Amino acid sequence: MKKSLGPLTLAYPLPAYLIGSYDPKGRPNIMTAAWSGIVNSDPPCVAVSIRPTRLSYESIFKNQAFTVNYPRSTLATQVDFAGLFSGRDQDKFAATGLTPVASSLVKAPYVAECPVIAECRLFKTLELGTHTLFVGEILDIKADEGLESPQGGLDLTKVDPLVYNSGAQYHQVGPALGKAFSIGRTLQK
Repeated sequence: MKKSLGPLTLAYPLPAYLIGSYDPKGRPNIMTAAWSGIVNSDPPCVAVSIRPTRLSYESIFKNQAFTVNYPRSTLATQVDFAGLFSGRDQDKFAATGLTPVASSLVKAPYVAECPVIAECRLFKTLELGTHTLFVGEILDIKADEGLESPQGGLDLTKVDPLVYNSGAQYHQVGPALGKAFSIGRTLQK
């Protein structure tokens, strides 16, 4: 028997992204966001939910752009810091020791230490209540060399992405379980 938990913001796992933007004074800033993910194929789009009280909210509207930075699990402390403190009060790049790099495609910085970066132009917004959903059209994905998978795309174990559990813990991704669009065929009658 299942126990009712009521309406919760529960999904497993959530990506722990660093969202890059330039603040209203043109300074590079990052925030941590876990309520996000791919939402469209053509054009390729990613969405992130941000509260209007966050500095990044204002920055993304002003510059019509942001970056989605996929941190490795080894950056958990820096990612947590970027979610705990506001860029209004301090330079989060300096405090975390992370390096801002100006995107060549959009008016937003990315994090040099992150192995994968999505450069996004603001495509649409949707007011949801406590958060606004920012949909970014992915203009380019930049990835460190050597992350490619022989099967195509990127090797998740090489990327070593940091993920968030709604129970307020950070985690690593485990080993592959099987080939997508293939292992399910074993059940076909």
